[in-house]
Amino acid sequence: MITVIIAGGSGTRLWPLSTSEKPKQLLKLTGERTMIQQSYDRAIQLGEKVYIVTEASHSDALRAQLPELPDEAFLIEPGRRGTAHCIVFALDYIARNHDSSEPVAFIHADHYVRDVQGFARSFSVAAKVSSERHEICLIGIEPNFAATGFGYIERDGTIDEDGASVYRVKSFKEKPDFETATKYVESGNYLWNCGYIVGSVGTFLDEMESYAPELLV
Repeated sequence: MITVIIAGGSGTRLWPLSTSEKPKQLLKLTGERTMIQQSYDRAIQLGEKVYIVTEASHSDALRAQLPELPDEAFLIEPGRRGTAHCIVFALDYIARNHDSSEPVAFIHADHYVRDVQGFARSFSVAAKVSSERHEICLIGIEPNFAATGFGYIERDGTIDEDGASVYRVKSFKEKPDFETATKYVESGNYLWNCGYIVGSVGTFLDEMESYAPELLV
């Protein structure tokens, strides 16, 4: 599996600790290693090939924090254009340099994950499901409180995958108000959408052609 770490955010919600010059992915917030270094530590549990997508203003700092990665592992955008464009940029590079049937995992540079083994297991299952079904697979988080800062994934029945918790997706919900979030959590049928997705280049291209053809231009 190829892993792409999306590291282009400005971290403004954690201001003043995080600034546009030094966003939270470059900070030591939960240990001796920075958030991007911890993300890399998790990424290599999924596979040896890791790419970092970022924009030009942070590229030198990221290279300095990840000296183990070669220059070609850093995919640099001239400016911030949003998550979808980061994904398309990475897929284009991977399509030209790797087997287009290999699963690609997209993760984020500023997340804190306690259970790294569980994290790796989830991505292993997602890669298997995506490859067998030729569909994009998402990894959600079981909510334990009525968060209003996350989007939600509504589940729609299970897919039997050797006892793994794999579900069909019924709908996506944007960040709700507290009352709505409470209903989601109490229903037991929603997951937090943390933006983790897995699929091959071919699968992503097929889905974009069907649902977001403007991204293929």
